[in-house]
Amino acid sequence: MGLIWLVGNFGSTINCFIFYQPNLRKNPCVMYLLASSASQFLTFNFALLTRMLHFGYNIQSLNILLWYCKIRFYFFYILVAIPRYYIIFASVDRYFASSPDIYWRQWSSSKIAMRLIIGSCLFWCLIYIQVIVFYQIQNDSCSYRNGVYGIIFSVYILIESGILPPLMMLIFGFLTLNNIRKSKRTIRPLIVGDVVRSGQFTGMSRKDLQFSKMLFNQICLWIILNIPNPCYLLYRTITMYDRKSSLRATVESFISNMSYLLIYLEFSLTFFVYTLSSSLFRREFKQVIRRKFLRRFP
Repeated sequence: MGLIWLVGNFGSTINCFIFYQPNLRKNPCVMYLLASSASQFLTFNFALLTRMLHFGYNIQSLNILLWYCKIRFYFFYILVAIPRYYIIFASVDRYFASSPDIYWRQWSSSKIAMRLIIGSCLFWCLIYIQVIVFYQIQNDSCSYRNGVYGIIFSVYILIESGILPPLMMLIFGFLTLNNIRKSKRTIRPLIVGDVVRSGQFTGMSRKDLQFSKMLFNQICLWIILNIPNPCYLLYRTITMYDRKSSLRATVESFISNMSYLLIYLEFSLTFFVYTLSSSLFRREFKQVIRRKFLRRFP
């Protein structure tokens, strides 16, 4: 966990520096990626850090203080949900930006992006108030209540984090790819003086195409590493009344911890996904290093 924390903090900080560059930050897709990186930074330094203190250094505050139990999981669910849905918004934005129809392209707007970023943050803060109400300490563990609410919450988490996000990401990802393919096949006449020539029309700029590639690769990684957690929560709810041996309980505890660890791992790898996906991102990374760090040294 310590390595994930270090790598994640480095990656999310560099992402924020890069996406905040004047030549990038007004792009709607970049605005979503910047907001996602900033929220990931908070996730590393609250949710993951408190998890490290609890499991790595055996600090048992989580299992003793009820208020701490509620607040920690309240912010955990918020900080994990926010970047997830910013990526969905970015996927939708790429679909609008790649559309051959000017009506849909105008929905790819920095004003709309800012409203969705703020509105989404407020929305999840309200939605997860239920965690403060229904989470409790039971069997030396901080978790949601068993019974009807436990079933409802597990199904909700399965839909909210395991079904809806990958479904929307895949739908808009493939729709965007379809728009890009169509735009590359569209031939429009280019008039040069009195001569009419045929030319290839690409609906998106090279920069936007690279943002789309970065986003698509991040979506693939997200789906692989985030699906196990909601699946485990559903399994836990289904088997909550089963009699479990100490071995089975230990195995389930290990699987639970690993499913949460995979979420943090995905967050920590976004910088490397962007770096491998885009020459534009690599170029901006080099410029940030030169301007922000190397120039301070003679």
